[in-house]
Amino acid sequence: MSVEVVTFGCRLNAFESEAVRFEAERAGLVDAIVINSCAVTNEAVAQARQSIRRLKRERPSARIVVTGCAAQTQAQMFADMAEVDRVVGNDDKMRSEAWLNTRAALDGARNVDAAASDKIAVSDIMAVRRMALPRLDASQKGLPRAFVQVQNGCDHRCTFCIIPFGRGNSRSVPVASAVAQVRALVEHGHPEIVLTGVDLTSYGADLEGAPKLGQLTRRILREVPELKRLRISSVDSIEVDHDLLDLIADNDRLMPHLHLSLQSGDDLILKRMKRRHSRQQAIDFCNEVRRLRPDIAFGADIIAGFPTETEDMFCRSLDLVEECGLSLLHAFPYSLRPGTPASRMPQVEGGLIKERAARLRAKGDAALRRRLKSEIGATRDVLIESATQGRTQHFLPVAIGGETPGTVRRLTMAGHDGARLVV
Repeated sequence: MSVEVVTFGCRLNAFESEAVRFEAERAGLVDAIVINSCAVTNEAVAQARQSIRRLKRERPSARIVVTGCAAQTQAQMFADMAEVDRVVGNDDKMRSEAWLNTRAALDGARNVDAAASDKIAVSDIMAVRRMALPRLDASQKGLPRAFVQVQNGCDHRCTFCIIPFGRGNSRSVPVASAVAQVRALVEHGHPEIVLTGVDLTSYGADLEGAPKLGQLTRRILREVPELKRLRISSVDSIEVDHDLLDLIADNDRLMPHLHLSLQSGDDLILKRMKRRHSRQQAIDFCNEVRRLRPDIAFGADIIAGFPTETEDMFCRSLDLVEECGLSLLHAFPYSLRPGTPASRMPQVEGGLIKERAARLRAKGDAALRRRLKSEIGATRDVLIESATQGRTQHFLPVAIGGETPGTVRRLTMAGHDGARLVV
């Protein structure tokens, strides 16, 4: 393969990497490595830098291009690395012309040592008003679960988060375009579609008529009746609209699984994070959705060790796992991001952050085991992801064997191994 893409960070980045690979190869890049970076944590940035150095040692002739959120927010740092040949902006990476220009620049500089400033092709992400849509043939072929990115960027400014500066302000794909993408992917044989974005529940605020995520979801389910399974990725509970709640209650093709951006279970920490919900609102939301769809499975993001967090505050986050009935927990140790308001707050000691994150992960593991145990004897529709694993409607992992990836099988759960269901 003439272009290798190395991906860091979120599922959205992984989806975009396929479009990056397609556009880079179509532009004629050869012997190139693209690093699609993440800026969420210092560790993610450090891992990208380490990979760049390692890959250049292993393939000295390869041209290295860095893109993604960290490339957008720290372009000069990557350009200063001798191993890096080009830095492409986070919105630019989705556009054909950016890769045509990259090829021309790399060809022109092949025998010349380019200055660091000449390596940078990063536009002003805050000036971007429309999403760059990936081509549908940008290769999700062979994947049982296909992603449709309907939103990018974020208008909120949580005090710990640098992502708006890597992704820009919120912008959305028009409803008709999103429906057309889903229809085309279903026609290519994908049994499950996931709607994804950076701040998915802000969908539509920038579009004419300001359609909500629920309206988009309803249109997809109505206009693409061949779609077997539709899944919603991470949502902000305070922004979930009534249409979406109605669909959760009434439409079996909308999967009974929501991943919530909760971040903390303590009201003062939530306020210092500049989140827009309270602890009780999070609990009330989960209770209401569970009333509408009793078998719903909740995942959530929670940060351990946010600045000023005391033991009592942290324990309220621990307790939230049970009070919200979270089964699929993503526990993150707080990572200081220079330039964010949280970086100027009194910090929790690093060892204590790690210890709290470990306790939070243990709490999440115990909650997952309880959910897995409750599934024993149930018959579920399982999307076969690979030769060894599938996922139920509730996104619970299932250990399987001898099944065909891309199919949906009705299977009875015989037990679990602590991490996955077993048939």
